Parts: sequence; structure tokens; C-alpha cells
Amino acid sequence: MRIFNALLLLSIFLVGLFTIFQFIEGTIQKVNQPFKKAEASHSFQGEKIKKDAVNVLLLGSDSRGEKQARTDTIMVAHYNPETQQVKLISLMRDMYVSIPEHGEHKLNAAYTYGGPELLRKTLQLNYGLDIHHYAIVDFKGFEKAVDLLVPDGIEVDIPYEMSDGIGMTLEQGIQQLHGKELLGYVRFRQDRLSDFGRVQRQQEVVSKLKDEAVSLHSLAKLPDLLGVLNTYIDTDIDTATLLTIGKDILANKSGDIETIRIPEDGSYTNDRYDGVGEVLEVDLEQNKAALDRFLERGKTGAINQQ
Repeated sequence: MRIFNALLLLSIFLVGLFTIFQFIEGTIQKVNQPFKKAEASHSFQGEKIKKDAVNVLLLGSDSRGEKQARTDTIMVAHYNPETQQVKLISLMRDMYVSIPEHGEHKLNAAYTYGGPELLRKTLQLNYGLDIHHYAIVDFKGFEKAVDLLVPDGIEVDIPYEMSDGIGMTLEQGIQQLHGKELLGYVRFRQDRLSDFGRVQRQQEVVSKLKDEAVSLHSLAKLPDLLGVLNTYIDTDIDTATLLTIGKDILANKSGDIETIRIPEDGSYTNDRYDGVGEVLEVDLEQNKAALDRFLERGKTGAINQQ
């Protein structure tokens, strides 16, 4: 099962878009093959706002276009155009929630039953979180994209040997990981902290990849990079919005990416239900309040007032 942080490949995607933005502004006078985003393949009813803060549902899917596809990576990227700040919400897939017309299930079941649109409705129902766009990443092209962008790899400090379920062995200690190994690093399921440890690794790699992306200078890789990205990302975000967000991120106007994990510590218990398995029973009100603080409701309008 391929499991990874959807924001990771999307960040690479934004690198290419930012480079084209530089082209448009005059860094290079002519682009022979400008990027053309494919039409979104899912029906999605998120409100397309232009001036307020934007929330993008980021998903890592096992497969694309299948009715019963699953997602084990669920995140929301929040962008405030006034402050040019980016925030990232990591949502645990095993949270026990109410799914419209399907009853009580794990959060990631919403995607299985109804794709990103049902997941959008589920997040609004349980957390009052309004989602405006979605982006789904197929990770078949991840290794190629990372190796193209960062041929020397990314340095990580592996806390203990990782091997089960990832088709390789990653030794403990500081390692320079390339695309294949980096994917294994974030795919590893037998973490001593369960999924919580995996979320930490996902956020770590996002931060390090952003640093690498900002330092990207070579334009020679652009055609190959865009070819990979155009194949493996499905999104309803218009190119103009991606260019704007990508420009701010990669120009460091947004500063560091702030992160939060939902549920927060002390707001959940571990339970098990027949037919569902192990779940996280979450204090919804406590986590709604945590999201209110994180997204500064009232300043950005990011959380529904209802």
C-alpha cells in the first residue's frame, strides 16, 4: 500500500509552476511548452473563493480513478492571501466520525465511499472545516520526481531500523535518502508511535523538500519535471491560484509552514468496534477549538461559524 504525504509531491508541482511564473514575469521571454493542467476527474462542490483564505484537501491515494480507491494520507493546506502564510493540518485516518448517509466509520472510509466530495462533506460536518479545492497524488511518479529535483537526496535521521512492508531496509542513523528510499521512509507502517510517528515523518519531509525546492536554480529540468507532475496529480485548483500560492511559498514570503495534527494530544482515546477495527474516539469540540485557534477564525473565515 502506497502511503505518503500529498503535500510532498504537490510542493514539487509548485516548483515547476513558480518557475513558469518567473518566465511570465520576464526572467525568460518565451516558454515553448507551458504547463497545461488537466481537467479535474472528480465532482467537487467546494466553494471557489478568490479573496479569503483557501483550504485545499490534499490526499495520497492508492490508485487513481477507481471507485473503491483508498487514501491513507489526509491533509488540509491552508493559505491566507493577506499574510501569505501557509499552514498544514494533518488528519489521522482512523478518527471515528459521522459520514453523511453512511453512519459512523473511520475518516478515510469517506473517500472510499464518495471520493473527495464526500470527504469534504465529512470534514465540514464533524469539524466545521470548509474545503475549497482538492488535490490527489498518485505516488507512482514520486521517486522519479524527487530524484529529478534532488539528485543528491535528502538527509534524514532514521530513529531505528525500518524494513517491514517497504521492500527495503533503512538503517538507523543519519542517511542520505533518494526517491525510492525516501518513499520507504514515509511509507513505513510499523512505527513505534503507530500512525502518529508516520505523520511526524511526513511533516519532516515536507519541510525539507520545501527547503530544497526554494534552492532550485536549474531550469533545464523543467520539461521533464512538468511531464511527471502532469501525469500524477489530479486537482480542481486553477493554474492562476497555484501560481500565486507557489510564488509566495517558494519566494519565502510565507515563512515556515506551521503544522497541526488532529486529533491533538489529550483529545482522543483508542477503541475498537466490530466491523470497523481499531479507531480513535475523538473529542470533536476540543479539536474544533484547536482548529479555531490554529486558523484564527474570525480573521480568515476558514472555519464555518455554524
